[in-house]
Amino acid sequence: MDLPALIQRLQAGLIVSCQAFPEEPLFGAGHMAAMARAAVLAGAVGIRANGPEDIAAIRLVVDVPIIGLYKVDLPGFAVRITPTLEHALQVAAAGADLIAIDATRRPHPGGKVEALIEQIHRRSGLPVLADVSTLQEALAAAACGAEFVATTLSGYTADSPAQTACTCGADTGDPDFALLKQLVAALGPRDIPVIAEGRIATPEQAAQALALGAHAVVVGSAITRPQWITRRFVEALKKGGAA
Repeated sequence: MDLPALIQRLQAGLIVSCQAFPEEPLFGAGHMAAMARAAVLAGAVGIRANGPEDIAAIRLVVDVPIIGLYKVDLPGFAVRITPTLEHALQVAAAGADLIAIDATRRPHPGGKVEALIEQIHRRSGLPVLADVSTLQEALAAAACGAEFVATTLSGYTADSPAQTACTCGADTGDPDFALLKQLVAALGPRDIPVIAEGRIATPEQAAQALALGAHAVVVGSAITRPQWITRRFVEALKKGGAA
């Protein structure tokens, strides 16, 4: 899929992140493929998926763009999202249309982010989505060729302190709409699409992200993690009962 077509297909749409952790009942490629198919049947314009196995299974059942990534914990590094070229190439081979990488200023095992983006372009031919936590990181990623930028990592790094109070892997708290507005203002004139992602828990928040200029919106936990969704209801009922 060429870049203009990819940009057009994602525009103003919902991208559903279909990911599960090993300790969760829905972990596994078959479950994630079913989740992705359900999301597309409901109108999702894209899927964000983790790991070659899940991506390959999802590719078999949907024809929408897949944002692929590979979460890996490497000793000595906080970076987890597609940390090296080898991980990116596995994501590409599995059938992703767009490769998401951690583009923060934290140390990367493969060297500088700029080099990783250049290598992904040269070796895979696929566009790159830079997951960032600050405006400076977004500008740097765009300057070295990232075709998309996303607010995914706001709240996960020391460089975004306004969001570090969030707990549970930054799944709680409000979306960082302030960062979204900054990225749209800075990158919009350069025709670089900005994807809103991170702690978007309601349809109203997703609509607000679009109104603020996001090219598309990624929602994960609020749609695809039943344990997280159920816990919110349970906690709300407890609070209501106490009142």
